Amino acid sequence: MDKMRFETPNLTAENAARLAELFPGAVTEGKVNIGLLRAMLGEEAFADEAYEFTWVGKRAAIAEAGRPIRKTLRPCPEESRDWDTTENLYIEGDNLDVLKLLQESYLGKVKMIYIDPPYNTGNDFIYRDRFSQSRREYDEDSGVYDEDGDRLFRNTESNGRFHSDWCSMIYPRLVLARNLLTPDGVIFISIDDNEVAQLRKICDEVFGESNFVANIVWQKKYGPANDSTTISPTHDHILAYARSILDWEIGLLPRGESQMSAFKNPDNDPRGLWRASDLSARTYSASCDYVITSPTGEEFRPPASRSWIVNPQRYAELLADNRITFGSSGNGRPMQKKFLSEVRGGITPETWWTREFADDNKNARYEMKALFPENVFDTPKPSKLVYRLLQVANVQNNDLVLDFFSGSATTAHAVMQLNAEDGGRRKFIMVQLPEVCAEGTEAAKAGYANICEIGKERIRRAGDKILGEAGLVGRGLDVGFRVLKLADSNMEDVYYAASEYTQEMLADMVSNVKADRTDMDLLFGCLLDWGLSLSGPHTRETIDGFTVHTYNGGDLVACFDERVSPAVIYEIAKRQPRRAVFRDSGFTSSPEKINVWEIFKLRAPNTEVRVI
Repeated sequence: MDKMRFETPNLTAENAARLAELFPGAVTEGKVNIGLLRAMLGEEAFADEAYEFTWVGKRAAIAEAGRPIRKTLRPCPEESRDWDTTENLYIEGDNLDVLKLLQESYLGKVKMIYIDPPYNTGNDFIYRDRFSQSRREYDEDSGVYDEDGDRLFRNTESNGRFHSDWCSMIYPRLVLARNLLTPDGVIFISIDDNEVAQLRKICDEVFGESNFVANIVWQKKYGPANDSTTISPTHDHILAYARSILDWEIGLLPRGESQMSAFKNPDNDPRGLWRASDLSARTYSASCDYVITSPTGEEFRPPASRSWIVNPQRYAELLADNRITFGSSGNGRPMQKKFLSEVRGGITPETWWTREFADDNKNARYEMKALFPENVFDTPKPSKLVYRLLQVANVQNNDLVLDFFSGSATTAHAVMQLNAEDGGRRKFIMVQLPEVCAEGTEAAKAGYANICEIGKERIRRAGDKILGEAGLVGRGLDVGFRVLKLADSNMEDVYYAASEYTQEMLADMVSNVKADRTDMDLLFGCLLDWGLSLSGPHTRETIDGFTVHTYNGGDLVACFDERVSPAVIYEIAKRQPRRAVFRDSGFTSSPEKINVWEIFKLRAPNTEVRVI
């Protein structure tokens, strides 16, 4: 029987394998011969001169995206809401590691990603990734020191490293995020002027310049700020990139009051509201150049260098159908009546989003204060902003939304609100580092240990508010979430390197599973390793005195008890699950293990069986 890996995929090795399929001669023993590959590609490859965006530490940042890790997500039902029924996830931990763990389970399954990362203003917390360089290493790589150790120029925090650290932080996260998007998926990234230039170049490289959708400029506040020494910024940027611009279909926005105000019905037309539309065309056509006579006898010709949009025959049909108007006086220029009931779709989004359209930071604080009178979070985004992004992204029923810089969980709030309004079943995954609430802050005074505690409580309170406002319509609305926490592997070191231990050492090992890990920990570790969704239904039952877990109706059946009886093996095989997993120590001998394999081979030949 095969063992579970309990290690994230080595994306770098997988990329090399893909190259080997295309250029077998350029890859030997997993190593890529760059020179030979360039020769095979000919003029399509560059060696020395080309336009590119780089910084000190970029190679390490790229390598980090593909480097495997041995970590897991531990379930916390006691901190969750509606654990047994919810399809939403709240994950606590460094988002780089979490994104790696999600690669198998959610590859190509996320319709929309929204993130609000650190803006690198000089006061932000930047993730301390393992590949970040020391000051000395940075100085050496960037040429600050020569071969004799002499300084060539003064290197301040703003002289390169300030941006480089931020670029190295965001790059691997975006690489991993791209893998999770559906073919018609889209990512939105909030940023301000500090790093928008660098972020645009990184996104062009990660997602492809051709997949750039827009730079949405959002009016985050109104009026000048007293803390500005030059021009007061009242906007933020939201960069939008599609996974594939050819596959993504933009969502049209509902018509607002300003658009609706153009539709009236002054002549009580039984077809309802209408607006007057220009009857002239921008291009000239001789067949559409004719005189139109109004009911009062006034004659009209098309404007200079133009013609009418319809020929005389079609005009006569429109006139007979009361689709031509000459204004209230009857002698105005001819216009075509466009009925609201016949106008398809909504409004195409624009790149300038005002406070009226998507709220601003001030209203975001009011929204947060309505949920938390203690004022526990200083910089929330308004849920209306993310709500608009959900509409533009065309996130439909059952689609999945990810936010891996979750903060106060605004994205979860927006998803629940949209579901309440249209009866959708959209799901969310929130990821947040449990940053400690500093002593003396309002959050700490209110009893919140870290930002994750605030985020989870916001989802609870926002969910209760939305349910209360929805009334009977809110029945079945999912306002719950499963809490999972990033942790080191469930397995002891011996599990990964058993060949390095002697038989005497192995005999002293009581178990290859860490002592503090539960059946649920092992189950979710197997879900990650097998690439299964983390939000499926789970049941637990006792068979012949042993605990058996069934996940998502038979996607996985597991028994982690010691010395499992034949009756349990036969029963599990009888159910023919897609996958089955046992502890290696669940069998007293190798022959017994072989017997289990034979039972499944006979009774459930399509079941994949593994041990831990």
